[in-house]
Amino acid sequence: MPLRHSKRSFGEIDLIAKKGNRFDLYEVKCSYRIMKAKKQLSRLKRYLKLENSRSYFYCGNSKSLVTV
Repeated sequence: MPLRHSKRSFGEIDLIAKKGNRFDLYEVKCSYRIMKAKKQLSRLKRYLKLENSRSYFYCGNSKSLVTV
């Protein structure tokens, strides 16, 4: 899901999950590029004002889920 404000793009998020009042953000990459995923997730948390949300990174190559 791409996030835009006017002509400026803030990035995109792969998956947003909601349970009760808590949001979980997931970023999926083919290779293990956790620093890029962490940067994207923190930028989107600031933009969406979801400071109390949890963030996860999924690597398709190693099939691992990591809490960021």
